[in-house]
Amino acid sequence: MDHFPTNWGRPRNDAFDAYATFPIHQRPSNGPKDAFSQGVQRTQQPIVTGTSVLAIKFKDGIMMAADNLASYGSLARFKDVQRLQPVGEYTVIGAGGDMSDFQYIQSLLDDLVVEEFTNQDGHGLGPKEIHEYLSQVMYGRRTKINPLWNSILVGGVKDGQRFLAYVDLLGTTYSASTLATGYGAYIAQPLLRRAVEGREDTLTQEEATKIIEDCMRVLFYRDARSLNKYQIATITASGASISDSKALETSWGFAEGIRGYGAQTQ
Repeated sequence: MDHFPTNWGRPRNDAFDAYATFPIHQRPSNGPKDAFSQGVQRTQQPIVTGTSVLAIKFKDGIMMAADNLASYGSLARFKDVQRLQPVGEYTVIGAGGDMSDFQYIQSLLDDLVVEEFTNQDGHGLGPKEIHEYLSQVMYGRRTKINPLWNSILVGGVKDGQRFLAYVDLLGTTYSASTLATGYGAYIAQPLLRRAVEGREDTLTQEEATKIIEDCMRVLFYRDARSLNKYQIATITASGASISDSKALETSWGFAEGIRGYGAQTQ
């Protein structure tokens, strides 16, 4: 077998110099300037990530929560990251997954909101339009085999209508009265469904806050990539607001009775 890549066959030298065969001064003027600028790279996996986002419908609107941690692998690296982002007047999005991809999505949405505002046509983007836009962006990137490594919840209230929906890196979308991403989709979603489903039109804001806080506490106990600092977004007909970071009240006394964690060995 010939182990020299330059002899394996490649495009014409006058169009492409894949292996830097020629000195720089002899390369075609329309070709790449060095061997490292050739080819396209794709993100193979997320690096700095956020975990669960929770969202529910209540009587007056939508409530959403996410903690402030961005993990570098298993290292709790960044502890003041805001994963809830207002978009326009009526909508809040919450993202789990890769934080750099989320920052890119935020820049796309900022440009979209500015463009809509400059049209001066009296219309503003609502949560349905934001969700539709994100679904197209995520699916478009998926079809290019270059996905944005995020799962996103979109919630808002416009014209008296509550809206809550999900979109992920494959462009998968669905809507429900309770939603969760990340590990919360496994251990918080059942709690949310039991507490909320059938009560969406009677649940008060105070009751919704209590449900969200209880689920965030469970996630802190059970999810190794979560944090006890979190924020809550509330979207009603009067607008969207995101709280300052809150600290969960937790107790680890129960761990003394768990084999492998406390003193108990039998």
